[in-house]
Amino acid sequence: MSFFKNIFGDDKPEEMPKVHWYYLESMAELDAIENVSFEKPVAIFKHSTRCSISRFSLKQFENEYAIESNKMELYFLDLLAHREISDTIASRFGVQHQSPQLIVIQNGKAIFDASHSDIQADVLQQYV
Repeated sequence: MSFFKNIFGDDKPEEMPKVHWYYLESMAELDAIENVSFEKPVAIFKHSTRCSISRFSLKQFENEYAIESNKMELYFLDLLAHREISDTIASRFGVQHQSPQLIVIQNGKAIFDASHSDIQADVLQQYV
């Protein structure tokens, strides 16, 4: 079916995710995340772009996410492009590396993490 969609197009507009991602691409941004976490909770979604399970978890998360951006900041980390940042997150916040993984940082500490099928966007409501 997607073959025909590519040739003939699709009349339906593409649905945009409800998520406003900030992209985590430097150690300086990781330091900033830790500082912001004293003002409001921050969530980091660690994603492997080569993994179908990670892609499925990401899409499900984006479809379920319903928190306003002023109540929680949400960061996206491409693990393959930024493995050093992922390793630093694991050591700095005391969480074992997983992929995909969702980590909530508040007051400079990891207060929640989940991976694979345990990633549920609605769980984040209890941290705002």
